[in-house]
Amino acid sequence: MADTDPAELERQIERTRAELAQTVDAIADRVSPKRVAARGVAKVRANAEHLVAQVGDMVGGVAGPKPVKLAGEPEELWADDRPDLAPILIGVGTVLALGAMVVLWRRRRR
Repeated sequence: MADTDPAELERQIERTRAELAQTVDAIADRVSPKRVAARGVAKVRANAEHLVAQVGDMVGGVAGPKPVKLAGEPEELWADDRPDLAPILIGVGTVLALGAMVVLWRRRRR
């Protein structure tokens, strides 16, 4: 037979209410606009840091050692140096980061 003790039923009801209150608080915290914005900013920051690291790796490869000339190669073969892409890549990264910040700012103001 089911528990018919009123005191036990009240304890179960109170326990269920407390669990429900914790669940509702957790959901409210998760969907809070402030928390959502903070998670978005953190994600953009992480992506920007990853992009900067990749660009740094690429720039390091571009600015790396020059190829060795072998005997019998024409002199003008290596006369043109590779272009310095560092300023361009840094500018592109900055524009992307600023664009992401503007988009987040506009979304937040709505």
